[in-house]
Amino acid sequence: MRSRLLLALLLAATALVSGCATTTARVQPWERATLADYTMRPDRDPLALALAEHVYFSRESAAGGRGVGGSGCGCN
Repeated sequence: MRSRLLLALLLAATALVSGCATTTARVQPWERATLADYTMRPDRDPLALALAEHVYFSRESAAGGRGVGGSGCGCN
């Protein structure tokens, strides 16, 4: 009986402590300049972008489709 009570208290404490979110988790207006910096862009390094495209092509057997343009089945 005592071990069940201890287990229930432990589970309740875990549930209360985990998953807490505060209102300060969102981006504040003064932090937007940092996030809009050039270093935060995923396409800032052309070599890394080409390498990521190569890995994506190797895994998925597909190329392109990341830019704007039409879509289609690729049967041309």
